[in-house]
Amino acid sequence: MATVTRENIGLLTDKITVNVSKGDYLPSFEKSLKQYGKQANIPGFRKGMVPAGLIKKMYGNSVFTDEVLRTVEKELTTYMSNEKLEIFAQPLPLPDNDSRQIDINNPADYSFAFEIGLKPAFALADLGSARLTRLKVEVTPALIDEEVERQRTRNGKMADQEAVNSDENVLNLLFTESDAEGQPIEGGIQKDNSLLVKYFNEATRPKWMGLKKDDFLVLQLSQAFEAKEREWVLGDLGIDKNDAAGADKYFKATITRVGLIEKPELNEEFFKTAYPGREIATEDAFRDAVKGDIQAYWDGQSRNQLQHTLYHVLLDQTKIDFPEDFLKRWMQTGGEQPKSQAEVEQEFPSFVNQLKWTLIVDKVTRENNIEVSAEDIRAFAKQQLFGYMGMPVGGEEQPWVADYVQRMMQDRKFVEDTMHRIQTEKVFGWAETQIHPTDKPVSVDEFKQLLEEHEHHHHH
Repeated sequence: MATVTRENIGLLTDKITVNVSKGDYLPSFEKSLKQYGKQANIPGFRKGMVPAGLIKKMYGNSVFTDEVLRTVEKELTTYMSNEKLEIFAQPLPLPDNDSRQIDINNPADYSFAFEIGLKPAFALADLGSARLTRLKVEVTPALIDEEVERQRTRNGKMADQEAVNSDENVLNLLFTESDAEGQPIEGGIQKDNSLLVKYFNEATRPKWMGLKKDDFLVLQLSQAFEAKEREWVLGDLGIDKNDAAGADKYFKATITRVGLIEKPELNEEFFKTAYPGREIATEDAFRDAVKGDIQAYWDGQSRNQLQHTLYHVLLDQTKIDFPEDFLKRWMQTGGEQPKSQAEVEQEFPSFVNQLKWTLIVDKVTRENNIEVSAEDIRAFAKQQLFGYMGMPVGGEEQPWVADYVQRMMQDRKFVEDTMHRIQTEKVFGWAETQIHPTDKPVSVDEFKQLLEEHEHHHHH
């Protein structure tokens, strides 16, 4: 009769020893050998007629070793499932196991030992007492004005102009990398772009006045734009925004067209274009709609920021013990490729953080019956598709939409990733019901600054 014993050998680390006797593996060994006899193709013998002695001589040793190890593994698995052991990874065979002790000519009792890392019991961080701030961006009339102008510009009609005469002119420009004199550089960057005169800095704007099609200015981006616009133009030209030398390059900017956007009147026709399907009749109602959009956007950003903080509270304030030595040994030997001690030490902190987060998510999902349904995944696929196409969700149910969703549901990686995302979303949704944050009104600029400080703090 096989026996299995278990003893504790370290923090959350146990040793399981499996002892098997002859009676545990001999019957299945004989049976396997007979199977081999039936299937063996050996020249000079008819199939299934090979003498048992020859089979034993040819295959006996490896079949015997396989059967002993298979029996050990079966006993180990049965024991762990009967004991309902919650373990990390797989059991690690201990180094003193030696399959060379297995000898077909001398069947005996064999003993194999394994090490397991046990999952710890733990309590979640107390979210109720966490001191959290929820940033509430205040939507000012100035923000609304800016967005109204943006919408009018977006829905305006472009009219050609003879020459540049205002900051509101649109310039279609051909940027050609050049020297300081405006001589093109061989193999340099060349790109069309469209900019409003007012995107240039105050020193540069007057230089455009009175220029016509085919006129040009030679510019250095570092000198022609303020930081925000410069970053945008650099990106457009394919230059890294942090590349100082890139910003100092000279470009010959040639006008290919001068235009002026004629902005639509603030009337019902325009409101319909801007918000199709919504009955907006007055400018006040239109401004309210714009305000709602801006507020929704910043509330979303604020929620992301709060979730980010919650993630850190859960991670930093949930105390979990780990069987560190076991996990390090497992990382060294248990993966696809063996790792060196140094690699393991370097990767361990982030590995344990991931493991910790997984345990936290598992616990929250289990204790709050959070489930991700196939319907959730379908809805996400549809939302993603509409996002790519720039269509409002909840549009007509067309057959191609259903086909796309059906196809995504067959894609295992998509389904796994999406389940994971939705599960995390739901865990944060649950966490948000546990907290009592203080609302802090901030301006858009303050909000951006706080985010930047936060990012800075986490990347260093």
